[in-house]
Amino acid sequence: MHHCGFRGSSYLGIPFNPSKGPGISHPYDSGHIAMTYTGLCCLIILGDDLSRVNKEACLAGLRALQLEDGSFCAVLEGSENDMRFIYCAACICYMLNSWSGMNTKKAIDYIRRSMSYDNGLAQGAELESHGGSTFCGIASLCLMGKLEEVFSEKELKRIRRWCIMRQQNGYQGRPNKPVDTCYSFWVGATLKLLKIFQYTNYEKNRNYILSTQDRLVGGFAKWPDSHPDALHAYFGICGLSLMGESGIRKVHPALNVSTRTSERLQHLHQIWATQDSTQSSEEMHSAT
Repeated sequence: MHHCGFRGSSYLGIPFNPSKGPGISHPYDSGHIAMTYTGLCCLIILGDDLSRVNKEACLAGLRALQLEDGSFCAVLEGSENDMRFIYCAACICYMLNSWSGMNTKKAIDYIRRSMSYDNGLAQGAELESHGGSTFCGIASLCLMGKLEEVFSEKELKRIRRWCIMRQQNGYQGRPNKPVDTCYSFWVGATLKLLKIFQYTNYEKNRNYILSTQDRLVGGFAKWPDSHPDALHAYFGICGLSLMGESGIRKVHPALNVSTRTSERLQHLHQIWATQDSTQSSEEMHSAT
């Protein structure tokens, strides 16, 4: 296939029917940009070398998802398009060590246009700034190595102020909204990337995260006395990791994986670069 990506499940496109075998695949059961990001992350976490991944087809599939305004759809059939999927695309390009999967100039223009009047980043132009979309935009630029090229120091100071104002005890995603465990990562990681996380109140944030823990069944919830779930359990641990909590691995704030996994990825990139160099030398030798 010329375009490919990962799906959330091998059964997504098959109608459920327990009495008639595996069924027939749906013709529009395509890969999903978020599943491609998480699929690649999971493979690297599990120690895979990605040698079985059709990297060029994944990058081609990514290019097919980018729209004229620089944003990305999630699937080839069309879907929502916003900052979340720019982040997924940036992570995929970073992990596959090739930015041929996107038009970075258009993506950067989209991120810039999404800066709101209050200096946070929104899901798109003229929308409300949000902790999640601010993370997605800032992290994407960091993965590209373009943050300080795209935003001036004055603009970065304003973004920093918007982010640091999101801490109440834990963090809120928007002004005048309740705090939520997951923003200890979304906003906390953004502050880490902006190099001012050390000025936040660790004790208040830690106490809030731990207050949402269910001590009977485990896990973290978005609010105290609420049911825990996998998403908030993960981001609660990530929030604690950012503060250097004992017994928790450090997290790579832009890629949203452990630093152990990001180091494994860097090692893979070095192997690929050596292989490419060897192949180029052999091709030059054959040509002469």
